[in-house]
Amino acid sequence: MAEMVTTLAMVFMAAGVMLLIANYLSLSTIPFYILAGIVVGPVVDQLAVLDLAQWGIAFLVFVFGTRIDFRAIQAVFRDSELAVMAQLAIVGPIGFVVASLFGFDPLNATYFAAAGTLSSTLVGRELLERTAGPSLVHDRLASSVHLFDDLVAVVLLLVISADSYTPDAIAANIGYGVILLVVALFVYRYGFNLLVRLADGSAELILMGCLSILFAFLAAAEFTGISIVIGAFAAGIAVRRDGTDALEVFNGIQSIRDFFVAIFFVTVGALVSVPTLEVIGISVALIGLVVVVNPFITMLALLYEGYDARTVHLVGTSTNQMSEMSLILVIEALLIATIDEVLFDGIIIAAAVTMVLVSPIRRYEQSLYEELFSSLMEDRQTIKVDQRSDVDEALRDHVIIVGYGRQGQHVVDTCERYDREYVVIENDPLLWDDVRMECENYVRGDALADHSWEKANASDAMLIVSTADYPPTSEWIMTLDVEADVILRSRSPARAREWLERGATYVAVPDLLASDQLLEYIDALDNGDVTIEALRDEHLAELTTGDRDSATSFS
Repeated sequence: MAEMVTTLAMVFMAAGVMLLIANYLSLSTIPFYILAGIVVGPVVDQLAVLDLAQWGIAFLVFVFGTRIDFRAIQAVFRDSELAVMAQLAIVGPIGFVVASLFGFDPLNATYFAAAGTLSSTLVGRELLERTAGPSLVHDRLASSVHLFDDLVAVVLLLVISADSYTPDAIAANIGYGVILLVVALFVYRYGFNLLVRLADGSAELILMGCLSILFAFLAAAEFTGISIVIGAFAAGIAVRRDGTDALEVFNGIQSIRDFFVAIFFVTVGALVSVPTLEVIGISVALIGLVVVVNPFITMLALLYEGYDARTVHLVGTSTNQMSEMSLILVIEALLIATIDEVLFDGIIIAAAVTMVLVSPIRRYEQSLYEELFSSLMEDRQTIKVDQRSDVDEALRDHVIIVGYGRQGQHVVDTCERYDREYVVIENDPLLWDDVRMECENYVRGDALADHSWEKANASDAMLIVSTADYPPTSEWIMTLDVEADVILRSRSPARAREWLERGATYVAVPDLLASDQLLEYIDALDNGDVTIEALRDEHLAELTTGDRDSATSFS
């Protein structure tokens, strides 16, 4: 216990210093956390570090589970399943062969292949939420791929944590894992709503209930002898994120998560040792699989499914980090002495490197797409857009609407009410059927591609209305060489001012619009123009309609 306390104290002292440096330099904190771990690694107890890593990963996996929106990913579930199957069928065997060439036995070769095949949850998800927002197509695809990868890792964890590698022992462990996941889905379906009702809107009580669910599943995992990470994963699935009464809870979980983020990345750094030439070779091979081969196979699978080139590229750059579940897998293997220490060191170094590379790759992902990927896929994408779109070539003085979520639907209704021709540009497969059945003219393509705008006859449009709260889309529209007026959307008042100064006709800022609407409601109530009951019914109807839009994309 003393070693654990000492290790934890040193971890946070080093993390605090590095965090100050990262903030001062305005750089990503991930490399600095890992560097802090490298600094304290030689002077802390390694068993304590392994225990901290397990608990850090367990809580982060729980947080990832709480942020899974099953409704949002249901439309892309089959496509992401195909991508993961391609990873397992192609990248997995490649990794196994490469590990065999290094001289590892089949079990260690399996560890190597798993580390090279499974993609990240924490790092990828965190950056997606910062740069994209949870409603974008590539976000949902990447989250779904991560979910499938985690399920594969769960199965592997259940197998290696068995008391013995016999069919009965493995079957028993898998059975316990399945039971936990079934119970989690039951709680997700029925129990969490009951918790919210009993808490009577109290965010503190709901948060305590969420943590109680977590520790109950952790205790169940310990009792059955399986990894606590599996219990944490099941607990995350059990917590619903779609109840408006529970939204404040996730802010509390987010704050607690930041504590474990520091633990996780510092412990990863602390596990890094001075590498030998053999360890360096293993790390380089793994980094190649994770950063190059695995994303490439994922992108090919999604291109086969018909997604546009930019979306699959963004999914690829969201799945080019080694999974935290891979780390817990090899940590478990080290604790039961079934993994070669040279391989363990190589996997840890490769994990640290791929996690450090995430930020620069994401920062320049659009440039990478334009330089390396766009030109290769241009002809293929043009053909697909033509096949999927339906636009009257004689359209003139029409309105182009980017996105067919709730706002886009309102704009379409307005155009039809005033008998104004319009074209909808949408690349979200969740909305394609609605667009095809409800819209007269539509382009099913990427709003950040020239051909989509050519297909929409943008040069002759009178107005472009973007419902996309996504800066790259708005920036693209601002660079179009067209005479149409432009209406955009932005969460940032500063960015809205910039676009207005550059020529945009209007920029909708949701927070300002919400404030204006609230004032209108207060005036209406004060003047007796509307009753409290009518206002409540109207708002309830709006929220019910809005549930559909939580799973839509505007990219």
